[in-house]
Amino acid sequence: MAIHEECGVFGIYDPKGGCARTTYYGLYALQHRGQEACGIATITDREMSFYKDVGLVGDVFNEDILDELGGTMAVGHVRYATTGGGKRENAQPLTLKYVKGTLALVHNGNLVNTDKLRTDFEYRGAIFQTTSDSEVIAYAVAQERLRCPSAEEAVCRAMKLIRGAYSLIVMSPRKLIAARDPWGFRPLCLGRRGDAVVFASESCALDGVDAVYEREIEPGEIVVVEDGQVRSIRDNCTGASSHMCIFEYIYFARPDSTICGQSVHEARLEAGRILAREHAVPADVVIGVPDSGLDAAQGYAQESGIPYGEGFVKNRYIGRTFITPDQKSRENAVRIKLGALRSQVAGKRVIMVDDSIVRGTTCRQIVALLRDAGATEVHMRISAPPFLAPCYFGTDIPDKKDLVACHCSVQEICEMAGADSLGYLSVEALDHIAPQAQCGFCKGCFTEKYPVSIEK
Repeated sequence: MAIHEECGVFGIYDPKGGCARTTYYGLYALQHRGQEACGIATITDREMSFYKDVGLVGDVFNEDILDELGGTMAVGHVRYATTGGGKRENAQPLTLKYVKGTLALVHNGNLVNTDKLRTDFEYRGAIFQTTSDSEVIAYAVAQERLRCPSAEEAVCRAMKLIRGAYSLIVMSPRKLIAARDPWGFRPLCLGRRGDAVVFASESCALDGVDAVYEREIEPGEIVVVEDGQVRSIRDNCTGASSHMCIFEYIYFARPDSTICGQSVHEARLEAGRILAREHAVPADVVIGVPDSGLDAAQGYAQESGIPYGEGFVKNRYIGRTFITPDQKSRENAVRIKLGALRSQVAGKRVIMVDDSIVRGTTCRQIVALLRDAGATEVHMRISAPPFLAPCYFGTDIPDKKDLVACHCSVQEICEMAGADSLGYLSVEALDHIAPQAQCGFCKGCFTEKYPVSIEK
């Protein structure tokens, strides 16, 4: 698995203060969504402060920084770069000072008309400091704010200009504003903790700060928090079917999150059950590749009746920033990150469940680990269909030339991986893995059919 998460956003209004510290814990819960950079911006007595840097949440912030930030409002962000590089200037929140005051913005997703908007703004005199499409959104909001009476109306107008995936939280000196794109590509939910109002990419972040989940922000909806009062603007809600990224359920989200009414853990179990029905094979044990393959492996075991076992030990101290400058280093990194449990697989026919295959190089190394540990057979089962197209909405799925399924048959990929058999979840099954979800899905990376036309 070589796909990176997108980003995670968090926002809070709390009249009791201490919002920086609460945001810190919220971002910790969302760390799986981005490990390159993080940041927090706060409002105290209508004055904005912020701190951001490259690195993990626990490394970037300390007690002194959090105490200094304080805040009765805050927004926070964990970043994986989908557009723009991993440099410090691309870290969020993005903060603006302009004629109407100050704004801070955090964004999860990716626009499909960034280049056009950036060019249009530059011809009007805009000077961009980053290469992130989030700055284009921030500039659109600031520009519209010059022409309308409120920050929320500026967000509403900006939403008519930008196209693509975005879950936003915008903070002005007096208001906290959350918004989702009309297609609902990326998750964003609302919770409460006493008098505090909290927004987060996933419900697990609400749990992490002891807030109670209330509901999802609807596709196209804007939610405004001002002096503790919450109101909704639905001018951009089209009423059309939403298109939540199906990969949130397969890989991105934490298993203990609930998205659009569907438990992520249960969705992965169901994917594994369907996978067992679609690709049955005699075996002695079912194992999962940590971490997102574990739930699907349990589902496969439940459906097939084959015992579930823990086949790998993951080195928890190796992060995603582990240095792998060349192919040989990447191959060695697999052995450093994962160790096969010989006692669980030696002399056995093993079904190994993973969430996806991208380039095909990592799965070859993982199969080799099991062979070296004594597995007599290794049958690969993937809880997603083959990747046939890139993603334009915030997922780091490479160009077609780097997707092994675009150039090789299933049998060829199986032989390349050194496995005895290979089975992918069918595209048709994607509509059934999340039966409780109150949303439609985007499956463009598997079908090359996107809800939004792509501007190239």
